[in-house]
Amino acid sequence: MRHGPAEEYAASGQDADRALTPDGRLRVRAVAKALVQKDEAPLHIVSSPLVRALQTAEIVAAVTGLEERDGTLETRRELAPGGSSLELIDELRRAKRRRVMLVGHEPDLSSLVVRLVHKHLPQGMLKAMVVGLNISEPEPPTEGFDWTVKPRFVLDPKTLEWEKF
Repeated sequence: MRHGPAEEYAASGQDADRALTPDGRLRVRAVAKALVQKDEAPLHIVSSPLVRALQTAEIVAAVTGLEERDGTLETRRELAPGGSSLELIDELRRAKRRRVMLVGHEPDLSSLVVRLVHKHLPQGMLKAMVVGLNISEPEPPTEGFDWTVKPRFVLDPKTLEWEKF
């Protein structure tokens, strides 16, 4: 998931401090409700430490009842702009984490999707967009990033329509 719409500038002047706008919060809530309605709520959320991504993750966690379902929310530098998300995915896969939502930024997320499924999102990752992927062990198991990745869906954050990917 890409973070929701955020303010153009933070009072601190630091990009990392940019917060979600009121409309951004509403959009993230609507997307999280759509995930619940389709039984696609995450069990684990891993977020970039930047304010707008963490706020997005916290809203998704609250709306989906993550805590009540014994889920987890954590921040990881690998999801900050320029981070090494492939290594993070491999770590989560080896730990047998299921139904994990990564919350991050553009253009990193679009690049990650292309690297995993070898297919571009026509409009890139819109703010608050969710792309569902299924990552499974290669047969036979190998070292490195040789996973089997199947695209599942794209949830358009503006229309809340579920699209095949």
